[in-house]
Amino acid sequence: MSASTPSRGSSLGKRAIALLVLLIAAWILIKVVIGVVTAVATIIVVVLAIVAVIWAIRVL
Repeated sequence: MSASTPSRGSSLGKRAIALLVLLIAAWILIKVVIGVVTAVATIIVVVLAIVAVIWAIRVL
């Protein structure tokens, strides 16, 4: 019976480490996705601002 307890503890430890690694990887992935979305949005805003300036110059 005592032989199964370390095995169960070891399995529980492995699961805890796997869960921790998964959570860290998910957090990093979320940060990367947010960064990419922010970069794309910034590029779109800059392009729209340039188009707006060109349009305003042509109208005036």
